[in-house]
Amino acid sequence: MRITRLAPAVAAAAVTVLALLSPTASAAESAPAPATQAVQPIIGGGYAQNAPWAARLLSNGRETCSSTLIAPTWILTAKHCVASGGLSFRIGSLDQHSGGTVANGVQTYTHGADLALVRLDRSVQGTYARLGQPGTVRVGQNVQVYGWGATSQCGSEANCQSRYLKVANVTVTSGCTDAYGGSAICARRGDGITAGGDSGGPMMADGVQVGVASTSDRQTTTAYTNVTAYRSWIQQVAGV
Repeated sequence: MRITRLAPAVAAAAVTVLALLSPTASAAESAPAPATQAVQPIIGGGYAQNAPWAARLLSNGRETCSSTLIAPTWILTAKHCVASGGLSFRIGSLDQHSGGTVANGVQTYTHGADLALVRLDRSVQGTYARLGQPGTVRVGQNVQVYGWGATSQCGSEANCQSRYLKVANVTVTSGCTDAYGGSAICARRGDGITAGGDSGGPMMADGVQVGVASTSDRQTTTAYTNVTAYRSWIQQVAGV
């Protein structure tokens, strides 16, 4: 089965993937629901109730990926999400169109794996995603993924993004590789699966971020770059 990255392409078909996680772990169907619920974000799952570290990534003004605030001036996301530049973020709001804090990216650092750190132009106060250490996540564990990505396989996934942050439960199946051959965590679909626009979003294990969404087949399998394997790089660049 071909697995592709999950960032919605502006003009192309299938894109890039990964991430609708949160430290609160369960996918809740109730919270702030859009006016019409015919299409469900992430593809399954539910609406997140609490994710103060969540950040919607915009590239040149277009909402494209998901990400997390890990320190007052630092965002963690996927490398394939930052390639086009012109980065800005809406941080701390479940609604990607309003609320929270808007900040711009002023410097981007990329890893050989599908990871990127973006330094912000201002300090953002709030709750920061805690990052896992080796051993934080294990095969068979139920984890949560978060994102504002496509709610169905709708052709151009840029056209069916969720307005409100979604969360889904998935189960860790093995170690694997991400879109760039880096160390990743593979998981199988639980009550939902990631799609275009979820890229860069978090995988949370017991409230701690262990992965960054990289790829998905939109049906059964998703791969998250293993944050715990690259803690030294993150510490070196962002100090956390």
